[in-house]
Amino acid sequence: MSWHATALTLFPEMFPGSLGQSLAGRALREGLWRLDARQIRDFALDKHRTVDDTPCGGGAGMVLRPDVVDAACLAALAEGADRPLVYLTPRGKLLDQALVRDLVAGPGVILVCGRYEGLDQRVIEARGMREVSIGDYVLSGGEPAALVLLDACVRLLPGVMGGAESAAEESFSAGAPLLEYPQYTRPVEWQGRAVPEVLLSGHHAAVARWRREMAERATRERRPDLWARQGEGVAAKASAG
Repeated sequence: MSWHATALTLFPEMFPGSLGQSLAGRALREGLWRLDARQIRDFALDKHRTVDDTPCGGGAGMVLRPDVVDAACLAALAEGADRPLVYLTPRGKLLDQALVRDLVAGPGVILVCGRYEGLDQRVIEARGMREVSIGDYVLSGGEPAALVLLDACVRLLPGVMGGAESAAEESFSAGAPLLEYPQYTRPVEWQGRAVPEVLLSGHHAAVARWRREMAERATRERRPDLWARQGEGVAAKASAG
């Protein structure tokens, strides 16, 4: 069975979007993964296909109704009850590579794309949804966030990327949660800037040391939070030993 993603959305035409191109698109056409985009309005209970209502307690905007969204969730779960329900929301847990790997290890995912002021909390709790955010900013809806999450997942599926080694050396990889080292290619000299000599030396150990040093420097300077976690991990290993 291929990895199966379902997006519950008010704008199904936004899918597959960029996921229909490049490696993800090819993998989709080859059946390495599946994507369904379900219209939430199809599960509305009235002739006007109403999906939202005013927030209890007052305030601006509208809130997606729990009964309508729950009906959409049930239809998706009928095609794979072991797939987790993920609600894309700015108040969720920050998406990281560990969560991506966790989702990829399962049979797929059901993504709930919020709109307006969000989704009634009761259906989030009733269905045990995992609330996930792609960053500390607000989008018009959950669809762009869903595309980001799916892109991160699909590229790790078996057969999608050309080389496992490439994925292993990327930023935030499991073996080395550091930012990736700088990359260079030909021409060796361009606009007065040369490729670092060590990369042309053919000395594999020296290249590996240089790449590690550059990755550590970038992480220290650009992501001190990640670098601090590196230190915590080393300390924990030392105390365990």
